Amino acid sequence: MAIDPSDPSVAGLARERVDHRFKGLPPNAEGRTVGELAAERRSLFTGGFTTPVLALSAEALEHNLQAMERYSAAHGLAFAPHGKTSLAPQLFERQLAHGAWGITAAVPTQVRLYRAFGIQRIFLANEVVDAAALHWLAAELDADPGFRFIAYVDSVRGVELMDAALREAGARRPVDVVVELGAGEGARTGVRTEAECAAVADAIAATGTLRLVGVAGYEGEVPQADGERVRAWLRRLTALAADFDAAGRFEGLGGSGEADEIVVSAGGSAWFDAVADVFAELPELSRPALKLLRSGAYVSHDDGHYRHLTPFNRIPDEGALQPAFRLWAQVISRPEPGQAFLNAGKRDAAYDLDLPEPQLIRSARDGSTRPANGLAITGLSDQHAWVTVEEGAELEVGDWVGLGLSHPCTSFDKWQLIPVAEADGTVTDYVRTFF
Repeated sequence: MAIDPSDPSVAGLARERVDHRFKGLPPNAEGRTVGELAAERRSLFTGGFTTPVLALSAEALEHNLQAMERYSAAHGLAFAPHGKTSLAPQLFERQLAHGAWGITAAVPTQVRLYRAFGIQRIFLANEVVDAAALHWLAAELDADPGFRFIAYVDSVRGVELMDAALREAGARRPVDVVVELGAGEGARTGVRTEAECAAVADAIAATGTLRLVGVAGYEGEVPQADGERVRAWLRRLTALAADFDAAGRFEGLGGSGEADEIVVSAGGSAWFDAVADVFAELPELSRPALKLLRSGAYVSHDDGHYRHLTPFNRIPDEGALQPAFRLWAQVISRPEPGQAFLNAGKRDAAYDLDLPEPQLIRSARDGSTRPANGLAITGLSDQHAWVTVEEGAELEVGDWVGLGLSHPCTSFDKWQLIPVAEADGTVTDYVRTFF
């Protein structure tokens, strides 16, 4: 049984049946529902799971959810974590339960996924000029008055295309948009100058289908980013919001509550401390400001890229994140004294930023564990990890090796159903992804 399209809910995911689609899961679990398998609380190591198998730490997940909830609240930030990291509705539900304002998306297909699972506030941190997607969006907004949606715009032409598509769709509700300020010359998307931002805002005001609600951008694209350059760009962003407000560009915001808020949004996973600092300097505006942070990688953190980049390294008194991923692979060959091969490769592990890091060895003889001292991964084939083994390091065919991974976004996307395991290896849940 596949997912029942008549029940697109997080609870409904537990009724999906386990089968050959889900790698690493016990073959003898075939035919059980995910909920039934979770209730068995099998051991990741002795419960029939096959290698390679990716697991998420139950304790680290909860720790990270709490850490960013506390941080956002302490700094007066609304939080819309980027859902592209996991594309896992179960994790979205937990993020919302831990105080998230909504969930950020990158492309319209992700918005459709979020809506299928009932997400009521979605921030699309990207431009959307696809007429078919805008037709769907117009219908979705018209059908649900409680659905809040915000998207980027960064060009007059983009405004024209959005307006034409929404008019063609007969949209009754305007689409809320923010002008995206680019992070600098040679950066990614976004308007490059304040004068051009004003031109885009004028184009928005001339439509009846779009409503300007704020400004946004991504500080992670600042060229040669450091604390000074990032903060300088963030001050450009907050100044743009203040200038737009002084010019009366937000007078179209009416009523009360969140529809009356001026949105100022930024924040990846490397500079959220700078975002918090500069957003705290935002002058009083004519309406309440929704200071919206969008960091996403925090939910699983990692053992590489974000371990080094997380702002908590600079502000340890304000919290810390814990790596939640561990990929377990098995030694399948020791063809030479200094060489071993594991049965996990590019199809299983993130490798775009850093190679996996051997951390633990679990003996195939007695189940004992020891640090993976003397092991290093030097390369990945599609289904093999190349491991160098220092002289004196103990490692034999059959041993399990626990690998730390770098870059959550390219770890989640290789696994459709991920066991969530407690520290002793007991699997308590399974996270479904939708890449």
